[in-house]
Order: sequence, then C-alpha cells, then structure tokens
Amino acid sequence: MSQARTVDQLLTALRPDSSPALIWYGPDGERVELSGRVLDNWVAKTANLLAEELDAEPGAVVRLAMAPHWRSVVWALASWQVGATVDASGTGSAEAAAADVVVSSDLSALGSGPAYQVAVAEGALALGWPGELPEDVLDYAAEVRSYADVYLETGSADPQATALKYDGGEVTFADLLQVEPAERNILVPAAADWADVLRASVATWLGGGTVVLAHTSVQPEKLVESERITEQL
Repeated sequence: MSQARTVDQLLTALRPDSSPALIWYGPDGERVELSGRVLDNWVAKTANLLAEELDAEPGAVVRLAMAPHWRSVVWALASWQVGATVDASGTGSAEAAAADVVVSSDLSALGSGPAYQVAVAEGALALGWPGELPEDVLDYAAEVRSYADVYLETGSADPQATALKYDGGEVTFADLLQVEPAERNILVPAAADWADVLRASVATWLGGGTVVLAHTSVQPEKLVESERITEQL
C-alpha cells in the first residue's frame, strides 16, 4: 500500500482488500476477522452515526473510555474519518466532561457531563446492550447497522489538527500517517497503550499487513503459528 496522506486515503486503500486487516481474539475462544473491506464498512457506518446522530465534525473530541478491542479500534478510525480528535488519555471524569462524545463498554466510565454518551457491547454477536440503558445513552450495537456503509464526506481533517490525545502527549493527523509502512502480521496485546496500538495498526495497514489484537486472557504463543505472526508489539 502506498503512503497515505489522509485518513480518507488510508481507508480508501483498505476498502478493496479482501485479506484480513484486523483480527480480534477475545475471551472464551472468540475470534473476529475483518477484511479491509469489512473494516472500512464498519468504520463508515460508525462515522455516519457520529456525524448524523452525535453531531460530530472536525475539531470534535471523542473520548474513547475503553480498552483496545476491535469495536473500539473501529471507533478510533471513524472518529478520524469525521475529523475528530480521539482522547484516550487518563481515566477520570474530567476528560469525559470535556469531550463531545464519550464511548465505553463500561457504563460507569461514561460520566455525567453534557457529552453524548455511547455504550458499546463487546460481544461478537451482540445486537444490543445486554441490559437496560439510561434514557440518554445510545446503544451502539443496536443503532450502527442502520447507517450507510459509505461515508461520503472526505478530506475534512486538518493535517495539523490533533488526531490522538494520550497520557504521553498528542499526535497530529500528519504525524499519525507519517509512520513507516510495515508489511507484517503483528500481534498486539489489548493491554498495550492506545497510542502504541493505533500507531502500530496504522503502520501495518499502510504496509498491507494484518493486525492481530489479543485480549489479555489469550496466550500469545498460541497465535504465533496459526496467524503467521512476524512481529509482536
């Protein structure tokens, strides 16, 4: 894959790819495989939900208050597609209060500020949140499938705008996409820092490789051979 200068170009390059782009290994033997085409489909649906339902636009802040998971990776990419900043820093309520949208698989992490609140069910087959939700909390799994699988707005992110906030600092969109493309199958532990997960993923996709994201309960040595892992984060 050639070097992309925008998130739109990264997703455009992923779109026709039928090979695995992201593989998730969860607890209890769960395995979810997303080709480049399917990953782009999920990202587009989520970006449309962000733009149409949650009023997200360039400069908005999406608080990602959950661990790396295939669904939260989709949220990060979708936030970037609409030109929003992903805030994966800290764990307190101050970050949630300052965000425009807060996304989490833990209701207690959504906070109580003015931001839109989104609950993300993590189960591979989940069609909705497993239980009751407060009235003003959006059920991602139940809502996302109704949105278009093509995001028509393009080129909205300023290259010098902040793409990611994390505990160690900030990354602009330009810096995010200036990583060296890496053609590899990389094993990424879900316990890793968000900044490392996202940087490694972008570099891998730019190189046409596969990201294998594994829950902390999964023994990594069991995946090295089966997924033809060439590098580990």
